[in-house]
Amino acid sequence: MTVFDELKARGLLAQLTDEEEIKELINQGKATFYIGFDPTADSLHVGHFMALCLMKRLQMAGNKPIALIGGGTAMIGDPSGRSDMRTMMTQETIQHNCDCFKEQMSKFIDFSEGKAMMVNNADWLLDLNYIDVLREVGAHFSVNRMLTAECYKQRMEKGLSFLEFNYMIMQSYDFYVLYQKYGCNMQFGGDDQWSNMLGGTELIRRKLGKDAYAMTITLLLNSEGKKMGKTQKGAVWLDPNKTSPFEFFQYWRNVADADVLKCIRMLTFLPLEQINEMDNWEGSELNKAKEILAFELTKLVHGEEEAQKALEGAKALFSSGNAAEMPTVLLTDENFVDGKADILTLLTASGLVSSRSEGRRAVEQGGVSVNGEKVTDIKAMFEKEQLSGDGIVLKRGKKNFKKVTC
Repeated sequence: MTVFDELKARGLLAQLTDEEEIKELINQGKATFYIGFDPTADSLHVGHFMALCLMKRLQMAGNKPIALIGGGTAMIGDPSGRSDMRTMMTQETIQHNCDCFKEQMSKFIDFSEGKAMMVNNADWLLDLNYIDVLREVGAHFSVNRMLTAECYKQRMEKGLSFLEFNYMIMQSYDFYVLYQKYGCNMQFGGDDQWSNMLGGTELIRRKLGKDAYAMTITLLLNSEGKKMGKTQKGAVWLDPNKTSPFEFFQYWRNVADADVLKCIRMLTFLPLEQINEMDNWEGSELNKAKEILAFELTKLVHGEEEAQKALEGAKALFSSGNAAEMPTVLLTDENFVDGKADILTLLTASGLVSSRSEGRRAVEQGGVSVNGEKVTDIKAMFEKEQLSGDGIVLKRGKKNFKKVTC
Protein backbone atom coordinates (compact mmCIF):
# COMPACT_ATOMS: atom_id res chain seq x y z
CA MET A 1 0.00 0.00 0.00
CA THR A 2 1.37 3.42 -0.95
CA VAL A 3 1.56 6.30 1.49
CA PHE A 4 -1.29 8.07 -0.29
CA ASP A 5 -3.45 4.95 -0.29
CA GLU A 6 -2.86 4.54 3.42
CA LEU A 7 -3.94 8.13 4.09
CA LYS A 8 -7.16 7.36 2.25
CA ALA A 9 -7.67 4.05 4.02
CA ARG A 10 -7.29 5.76 7.37
CA GLY A 11 -10.01 8.26 6.42
CA LEU A 12 -7.67 11.23 6.60
CA LEU A 13 -8.34 12.91 3.26
CA ALA A 14 -11.39 15.03 2.54
CA GLN A 15 -10.79 17.41 -0.41
CA LEU A 16 -7.90 17.68 -2.87
CA THR A 17 -7.19 20.09 -5.68
CA ASP A 18 -5.24 17.72 -7.98
CA GLU A 19 -5.34 14.13 -6.73
CA GLU A 20 -2.99 12.48 -9.21
CA GLU A 21 -0.29 15.15 -8.81
CA ILE A 22 -0.60 15.09 -5.03
CA LYS A 23 -0.45 11.30 -4.97
CA GLU A 24 2.77 11.27 -7.01
CA LEU A 25 4.48 13.90 -4.86
CA ILE A 26 3.59 12.21 -1.57
CA ASN A 27 4.42 8.67 -2.68
CA GLN A 28 7.82 9.76 -4.00
CA GLY A 29 8.61 11.80 -0.88
CA LYS A 30 8.81 15.00 -2.93
CA ALA A 31 6.16 17.02 -1.13
CA THR A 32 7.29 20.05 0.86
CA PHE A 33 4.09 20.88 2.67
CA TYR A 34 2.94 23.22 5.38
CA ILE A 35 0.25 23.29 8.04
CA GLY A 36 -0.48 26.50 9.93
CA PHE A 37 -0.98 26.89 13.67
CA ASP A 38 -2.22 30.18 15.09
CA PRO A 39 -0.68 30.69 18.57
CA THR A 40 -3.87 31.69 20.40
CA ALA A 41 -2.75 29.93 23.62
CA ASP A 42 0.51 28.83 25.22
CA SER A 43 -0.12 25.17 24.44
CA LEU A 44 -1.30 23.05 21.55
CA HIS A 45 -4.44 21.03 22.23
CA VAL A 46 -6.02 17.88 20.83
CA GLY A 47 -7.66 19.96 18.11
CA HIS A 48 -4.12 20.28 16.67
CA PHE A 49 -3.34 16.65 17.30
CA MET A 50 -4.56 15.29 14.00
CA ALA A 51 -2.46 17.73 12.00
CA LEU A 52 0.64 16.85 14.01
CA CYS A 53 0.09 13.14 13.46
CA LEU A 54 -0.35 13.72 9.73
CA MET A 55 2.89 15.74 9.58
CA LYS A 56 4.72 12.96 11.39
CA ARG A 57 3.27 10.31 9.09
CA LEU A 58 4.27 12.17 5.93
CA GLN A 59 7.73 12.97 7.26
CA MET A 60 8.30 9.28 7.94
CA ALA A 61 7.60 8.73 4.22
CA GLY A 62 10.35 11.17 3.21
CA ASN A 63 8.28 14.32 2.73
CA LYS A 64 9.34 17.62 4.30
CA PRO A 65 7.00 19.39 6.73
CA ILE A 66 6.92 23.12 7.39
CA ALA A 67 5.20 24.07 10.64
CA LEU A 68 3.96 27.59 10.08
CA ILE A 69 3.37 29.49 13.29
CA GLY A 70 0.88 32.29 12.71
CA GLY A 71 2.54 35.05 14.67
CA GLY A 72 1.30 37.50 12.05
CA THR A 73 -2.15 36.11 11.27
CA ALA A 74 -2.79 35.86 15.02
CA MET A 75 -2.74 39.67 15.00
CA ILE A 76 -5.88 39.45 12.83
CA GLY A 77 -7.69 36.32 13.99
CA ASP A 78 -9.25 33.55 11.93
CA PRO A 79 -13.05 33.95 11.66
CA SER A 80 -13.54 30.27 10.74
CA GLY A 81 -15.99 28.54 13.06
CA ARG A 82 -16.44 31.57 15.30
CA SER A 83 -19.53 33.54 16.24
CA ASP A 84 -17.54 36.54 17.45
CA MET A 85 -14.16 38.24 17.02
CA ARG A 86 -11.11 36.83 18.77
CA THR A 87 -9.53 38.76 21.61
CA MET A 88 -6.60 40.84 20.37
CA MET A 89 -3.23 39.67 21.73
CA THR A 90 -0.02 41.59 22.26
CA GLN A 91 3.10 40.70 20.27
CA GLU A 92 4.78 39.60 23.51
CA THR A 93 2.00 37.11 24.27
CA ILE A 94 2.04 35.80 20.71
CA GLN A 95 5.82 35.28 20.82
CA HIS A 96 5.59 33.41 24.12
CA ASN A 97 2.92 31.13 22.66
CA CYS A 98 5.06 30.53 19.56
CA ASP A 99 7.98 29.44 21.74
CA CYS A 100 5.73 26.99 23.59
CA PHE A 101 4.43 25.54 20.32
CA LYS A 102 7.91 24.82 19.02
CA GLU A 103 8.87 22.84 22.09
CA GLN A 104 5.73 20.71 21.90
CA MET A 105 5.93 20.13 18.14
CA SER A 106 9.44 18.76 18.50
CA LYS A 107 7.93 15.66 20.12
CA PHE A 108 6.21 14.83 16.84
CA ILE A 109 8.39 16.27 14.12
CA ASP A 110 12.13 15.83 13.56
CA PHE A 111 13.56 19.31 12.91
CA SER A 112 17.17 18.13 12.78
CA GLU A 113 19.40 18.33 9.71
CA GLY A 114 16.86 20.24 7.62
CA LYS A 115 14.28 17.42 7.77
CA ALA A 116 11.59 19.91 8.72
CA MET A 117 11.23 23.63 9.25
CA MET A 118 9.41 25.92 11.63
CA VAL A 119 8.73 29.44 10.40
CA ASN A 120 6.71 32.36 11.70
CA ASN A 121 4.61 34.40 9.29
CA ALA A 122 5.21 37.46 11.43
CA ASP A 123 8.60 37.58 9.69
CA TRP A 124 6.94 38.74 6.47
CA LEU A 125 3.40 39.83 7.34
CA LEU A 126 4.32 42.47 9.92
CA ASP A 127 6.62 44.25 7.47
CA LEU A 128 4.13 44.44 4.62
CA ASN A 129 3.18 47.82 3.22
CA TYR A 130 -0.61 48.10 3.08
CA ILE A 131 -0.66 49.66 -0.38
CA ASP A 132 1.61 46.90 -1.68
CA VAL A 133 -0.76 44.29 -0.27
CA LEU A 134 -3.70 45.89 -2.04
CA ARG A 135 -1.84 46.14 -5.38
CA GLU A 136 0.18 42.91 -5.39
CA VAL A 137 -2.14 40.53 -3.55
CA GLY A 138 -5.60 42.05 -3.22
CA ALA A 139 -5.96 42.47 -6.97
CA HIS A 140 -6.10 38.67 -7.35
CA PHE A 141 -9.10 38.19 -5.02
CA SER A 142 -12.76 38.58 -5.93
CA VAL A 143 -14.83 40.04 -3.10
CA ASN A 144 -17.92 38.30 -4.45
CA ARG A 145 -16.15 34.96 -4.36
CA MET A 146 -14.73 35.58 -0.89
CA LEU A 147 -18.21 36.27 0.47
CA THR A 148 -19.34 32.82 -0.65
CA ALA A 149 -16.75 31.18 1.62
CA GLU A 150 -18.34 29.30 4.50
CA CYS A 151 -16.03 30.91 7.04
CA TYR A 152 -17.44 34.33 6.10
CA LYS A 153 -21.06 33.41 5.39
CA GLN A 154 -21.64 32.17 8.94
CA ARG A 155 -20.47 35.51 10.31
CA MET A 156 -22.43 37.84 8.03
CA GLU A 157 -25.52 38.04 10.22
CA LYS A 158 -23.68 38.91 13.42
CA GLY A 159 -21.13 41.05 11.68
CA LEU A 160 -17.73 40.45 10.14
CA SER A 161 -15.01 43.00 10.78
CA PHE A 162 -12.87 44.25 7.90
CA LEU A 163 -9.87 43.13 9.96
CA GLU A 164 -11.04 39.51 9.85
CA PHE A 165 -12.03 39.82 6.19
CA ASN A 166 -8.32 40.14 5.42
CA TYR A 167 -7.49 36.77 6.99
CA MET A 168 -8.00 34.83 3.76
CA ILE A 169 -5.65 37.18 1.91
CA MET A 170 -2.98 36.87 4.60
CA GLN A 171 -3.18 33.06 4.69
CA SER A 172 -3.02 32.92 0.90
CA TYR A 173 0.02 35.18 0.96
CA ASP A 174 1.67 32.79 3.42
CA PHE A 175 1.57 29.98 0.85
CA TYR A 176 2.90 32.34 -1.82
CA VAL A 177 5.90 33.31 0.37
CA LEU A 178 6.59 29.72 1.47
CA TYR A 179 6.53 28.59 -2.17
CA GLN A 180 9.06 31.22 -3.20
CA LYS A 181 11.39 31.00 -0.19
CA TYR A 182 11.31 27.30 0.64
CA GLY A 183 9.86 25.47 -2.37
CA CYS A 184 6.71 24.60 -0.45
CA ASN A 185 4.38 23.01 -3.01
CA MET A 186 1.50 21.75 -0.87
CA GLN A 187 -0.66 22.86 2.03
CA PHE A 188 -2.83 20.90 4.43
CA GLY A 189 -5.60 22.01 6.75
CA GLY A 190 -9.03 21.21 8.12
CA ASP A 191 -12.20 21.34 6.05
CA ASP A 192 -13.01 24.77 7.47
CA GLN A 193 -9.82 26.15 5.86
CA TRP A 194 -10.65 25.04 2.32
CA SER A 195 -11.54 28.49 0.96
CA ASN A 196 -8.39 30.04 2.42
CA MET A 197 -6.26 27.25 1.00
CA LEU A 198 -7.75 27.58 -2.46
CA GLY A 199 -6.92 31.28 -2.30
CA GLY A 200 -3.25 30.40 -1.77
CA THR A 201 -3.07 27.96 -4.67
CA GLU A 202 -4.77 30.44 -6.98
CA LEU A 203 -2.44 33.26 -5.93
CA ILE A 204 0.64 31.18 -6.79
CA ARG A 205 -0.77 30.08 -10.11
CA ARG A 206 -1.82 33.59 -11.13
CA LYS A 207 1.29 35.47 -10.03
CA LEU A 208 3.93 32.85 -10.79
CA GLY A 209 2.30 30.57 -13.32
CA LYS A 210 3.38 27.61 -11.17
CA ASP A 211 1.49 24.61 -9.82
CA ALA A 212 0.72 24.35 -6.13
CA TYR A 213 -1.65 21.99 -4.37
CA ALA A 214 -4.02 21.90 -1.45
CA MET A 215 -5.74 19.13 0.46
CA THR A 216 -7.82 19.04 3.61
CA ILE A 217 -7.94 16.43 6.30
CA THR A 218 -11.26 15.11 7.51
CA LEU A 219 -12.16 16.77 10.79
CA LEU A 220 -11.84 14.25 13.58
CA LEU A 221 -15.07 13.21 15.29
CA ASN A 222 -17.26 14.91 12.74
CA SER A 223 -20.38 14.07 14.73
CA GLU A 224 -19.04 16.19 17.56
CA GLY A 225 -17.92 19.04 15.29
CA LYS A 226 -16.65 21.99 17.27
CA LYS A 227 -16.64 20.01 20.53
CA MET A 228 -13.35 18.47 19.47
CA GLY A 229 -10.91 18.58 22.33
CA LYS A 230 -13.38 19.94 24.85
CA THR A 231 -14.40 18.61 28.24
CA GLN A 232 -16.58 20.01 31.00
CA LYS A 233 -13.52 21.86 32.26
CA GLY A 234 -12.30 23.26 28.94
CA ALA A 235 -9.77 22.26 26.31
CA VAL A 236 -7.60 19.14 26.47
CA TRP A 237 -4.04 20.44 26.19
CA LEU A 238 -0.84 18.71 25.15
CA ASP A 239 1.05 20.54 27.91
CA PRO A 240 1.15 18.16 30.92
CA ASN A 241 0.96 21.16 33.27
CA LYS A 242 -2.44 22.04 31.80
CA THR A 243 -3.80 18.55 31.18
CA SER A 244 -2.06 15.78 33.09
CA PRO A 245 -1.08 12.59 31.21
CA PHE A 246 -3.75 10.77 33.20
CA GLU A 247 -6.46 13.27 32.25
CA PHE A 248 -5.27 13.12 28.64
CA PHE A 249 -5.51 9.33 28.75
CA GLN A 250 -9.01 9.49 30.19
CA TYR A 251 -10.19 11.91 27.51
CA TRP A 252 -9.42 9.33 24.83
CA ARG A 253 -10.56 6.43 27.01
CA ASN A 254 -14.01 8.04 27.12
CA VAL A 255 -14.62 8.67 23.41
CA ALA A 256 -17.96 7.48 22.06
CA ASP A 257 -18.25 3.87 20.89
CA ALA A 258 -19.03 5.09 17.37
CA ASP A 259 -15.80 7.11 17.19
CA VAL A 260 -13.17 4.87 18.75
CA LEU A 261 -12.13 2.94 15.63
CA LYS A 262 -12.20 6.12 13.55
CA CYS A 263 -9.80 7.69 16.04
CA ILE A 264 -7.52 4.65 16.05
CA ARG A 265 -7.30 4.73 12.26
CA MET A 266 -6.69 8.45 11.99
CA LEU A 267 -4.38 9.08 14.91
CA THR A 268 -2.42 5.98 15.87
CA PHE A 269 0.45 4.40 13.98
CA LEU A 270 -0.82 0.86 14.49
CA PRO A 271 -0.85 -1.23 11.29
CA LEU A 272 -4.13 -1.09 9.37
CA GLU A 273 -4.29 -4.89 9.41
CA GLN A 274 -4.39 -4.85 13.20
CA ILE A 275 -7.02 -2.09 13.24
CA ASN A 276 -9.21 -3.85 10.67
CA GLU A 277 -9.40 -6.87 12.97
CA MET A 278 -11.17 -4.62 15.50
CA ASP A 279 -14.00 -3.71 13.09
CA ASN A 280 -16.36 -6.32 14.52
CA TRP A 281 -15.56 -5.66 18.16
CA GLU A 282 -18.57 -5.00 20.39
CA GLY A 283 -19.38 -4.42 24.04
CA SER A 284 -16.42 -4.99 26.32
CA GLU A 285 -14.16 -5.35 23.29
CA LEU A 286 -14.86 -1.70 22.42
CA ASN A 287 -13.67 -0.76 25.89
CA LYS A 288 -10.46 -2.59 25.11
CA ALA A 289 -10.19 -0.61 21.85
CA LYS A 290 -10.61 2.63 23.79
CA GLU A 291 -7.85 1.56 26.15
CA ILE A 292 -5.57 0.88 23.16
CA LEU A 293 -6.41 4.29 21.68
CA ALA A 294 -5.77 6.12 24.94
CA PHE A 295 -2.48 4.31 25.57
CA GLU A 296 -1.12 4.85 22.04
CA LEU A 297 -1.94 8.56 21.99
CA THR A 298 -0.69 9.20 25.52
CA LYS A 299 2.54 7.44 24.59
CA LEU A 300 2.84 9.62 21.50
CA VAL A 301 2.42 12.86 23.46
CA HIS A 302 3.90 12.08 26.88
CA GLY A 303 6.10 9.02 26.38
CA GLU A 304 5.65 5.32 27.15
CA GLU A 305 6.40 5.62 30.86
CA GLU A 306 3.66 8.19 31.43
CA ALA A 307 1.26 6.21 29.25
CA GLN A 308 1.87 3.12 31.36
CA LYS A 309 1.30 5.08 34.56
CA ALA A 310 -1.94 6.48 33.16
CA LEU A 311 -3.10 3.00 32.15
CA GLU A 312 -2.43 1.66 35.63
CA GLY A 313 -4.16 4.65 37.18
CA ALA A 314 -7.21 4.13 34.97
CA LYS A 315 -7.43 0.48 35.98
CA ALA A 316 -7.18 1.53 39.62
CA LEU A 317 -10.13 3.87 39.07
CA PHE A 318 -12.42 0.91 38.57
CA SER A 319 -11.04 -1.08 41.47
CA SER A 320 -10.19 -0.52 45.10
CA GLY A 321 -6.49 -0.57 44.32
CA ASN A 322 -3.93 2.20 44.41
CA ALA A 323 -4.77 5.14 42.14
CA ALA A 324 -1.38 6.76 42.38
CA GLU A 325 -1.40 8.33 38.94
CA MET A 326 -4.79 10.04 39.18
CA PRO A 327 -5.21 13.80 39.47
CA THR A 328 -4.77 14.38 43.19
CA VAL A 329 -6.21 16.89 45.64
CA LEU A 330 -4.43 17.41 48.95
CA LEU A 331 -6.76 18.48 51.77
CA THR A 332 -5.66 20.85 54.52
CA ASP A 333 -6.58 21.04 58.20
CA GLU A 334 -9.21 23.64 57.32
CA ASN A 335 -11.22 20.95 55.51
CA PHE A 336 -11.66 18.92 58.70
CA VAL A 337 -13.82 19.41 61.77
CA ASP A 338 -12.85 17.25 64.72
CA GLY A 339 -10.75 15.11 62.41
CA LYS A 340 -13.59 14.48 59.96
CA ALA A 341 -14.80 15.83 56.60
CA ASP A 342 -18.22 15.25 55.06
CA ILE A 343 -18.85 14.16 51.49
CA LEU A 344 -19.91 17.65 50.39
CA THR A 345 -16.64 19.09 51.65
CA LEU A 346 -14.70 16.46 49.70
CA LEU A 347 -16.65 17.18 46.53
CA THR A 348 -16.16 20.95 46.69
CA ALA A 349 -12.50 20.78 47.80
CA SER A 350 -11.72 18.40 44.93
CA GLY A 351 -13.33 20.70 42.37
CA LEU A 352 -15.79 18.02 41.23
CA VAL A 353 -18.61 20.42 42.12
CA SER A 354 -18.64 24.19 42.36
CA SER A 355 -20.81 24.44 45.49
CA ARG A 356 -22.19 22.38 48.34
CA SER A 357 -25.68 22.64 46.88
CA GLU A 358 -24.43 21.16 43.60
CA GLY A 359 -22.71 18.42 45.59
CA ARG A 360 -25.92 17.71 47.49
CA ARG A 361 -27.83 17.22 44.25
CA ALA A 362 -25.10 14.95 42.85
CA VAL A 363 -25.23 12.73 45.96
CA GLU A 364 -29.02 12.61 46.07
CA GLN A 365 -29.17 11.70 42.38
CA GLY A 366 -26.83 8.74 42.93
CA GLY A 367 -23.92 10.16 40.97
CA VAL A 368 -21.18 10.06 43.64
CA SER A 369 -18.99 7.16 44.73
CA VAL A 370 -15.97 6.61 46.96
CA ASN A 371 -13.61 3.77 46.06
CA GLY A 372 -16.30 2.31 43.81
CA GLU A 373 -19.04 2.42 46.46
CA LYS A 374 -21.99 4.73 45.84
CA VAL A 375 -22.56 7.41 48.47
CA THR A 376 -26.23 8.37 48.95
CA ASP A 377 -26.07 10.13 52.34
CA ILE A 378 -25.19 13.84 52.13
CA LYS A 379 -24.03 13.63 55.76
CA ALA A 380 -21.55 10.80 55.13
CA MET A 381 -18.34 11.51 57.07
CA PHE A 382 -14.76 10.45 56.43
CA GLU A 383 -12.05 10.23 59.06
CA LYS A 384 -8.75 11.98 58.44
CA GLU A 385 -7.01 8.63 58.78
CA GLN A 386 -9.06 7.28 55.85
CA LEU A 387 -7.71 10.02 53.63
CA SER A 388 -4.05 9.78 54.60
CA GLY A 389 -1.53 7.80 52.57
CA ASP A 390 -3.09 6.55 49.34
CA GLY A 391 -6.32 8.42 50.08
CA ILE A 392 -9.63 7.65 48.37
CA VAL A 393 -10.93 7.71 44.81
CA LEU A 394 -13.79 10.21 44.69
CA LYS A 395 -15.93 9.99 41.58
CA ARG A 396 -18.78 12.08 40.22
CA GLY A 397 -20.65 10.72 37.23
CA LYS A 398 -18.91 8.38 34.81
CA LYS A 399 -15.92 10.47 33.83
CA ASN A 400 -15.03 12.90 36.62
CA PHE A 401 -12.85 11.73 39.47
CA LYS A 402 -10.04 12.72 41.78
CA LYS A 403 -7.80 11.04 44.28
CA VAL A 404 -8.34 12.84 47.60
CA THR A 405 -5.70 12.63 50.29
CA CYS A 406 -4.27 14.62 53.17
